[in-house]
Amino acid sequence: MMPRVPPVTRALLIANIAMFILQMAGGDASMIAHFALWPFGTHQLARMGDGSVVSLGFEPWQLITYSFLHGGMWHIMFNMLALWMFGGPVEDTLGARRYTFYYFACVLGAAFAQLATIALFSPQDFYPTLGASGGIFGLLLAFAVLYPQAKVFFFLIPVPIPARIAVVGYMALELYLGVTGTQAGVAHFAHLGGAVVGFALIQYWRGRARRR
Repeated sequence: MMPRVPPVTRALLIANIAMFILQMAGGDASMIAHFALWPFGTHQLARMGDGSVVSLGFEPWQLITYSFLHGGMWHIMFNMLALWMFGGPVEDTLGARRYTFYYFACVLGAAFAQLATIALFSPQDFYPTLGASGGIFGLLLAFAVLYPQAKVFFFLIPVPIPARIAVVGYMALELYLGVTGTQAGVAHFAHLGGAVVGFALIQYWRGRARRR
């Protein structure tokens, strides 16, 4: 029997899959042009496949909309599998309202981390960022904090290990890949931005609970 998927996690799964279907149905270029996350700075003109010209550049709504677009089948499959596996337990613990706030705070944290990374280290770059990974990394972090001894599989390690160790190892790997530029085309610092915001939020909520 499949585990129950709580309502907010279910809605996020449906929304992401629906947007990916729209992308695959022929709207990919237009959706990326308008709803992916573009760097700060001057807009640039680009010609679409149908001959129309669009202006590419940062817009405020992209801070959220980029998280509902994906770059391919493997990209969305990995993110949705992680959302299904870890989102439910985190939502059950935090509650629907706090979970929704938490997820989108991590999405925003990832977006600002990516924008800052480009602005500081490669301002000449002009490419879109897309994917739910910032929110997903926040959920991974939350799962490790809330269920530190839960056993999960980590990459090629053939035995389950505690979530706390697996997630810390994953974050360390992301930091290494981001600093060395080993895995080009992946927004490693955006992933870490989502996790950092998630950790800060959980610690804030825990602090408030202790004071009460």
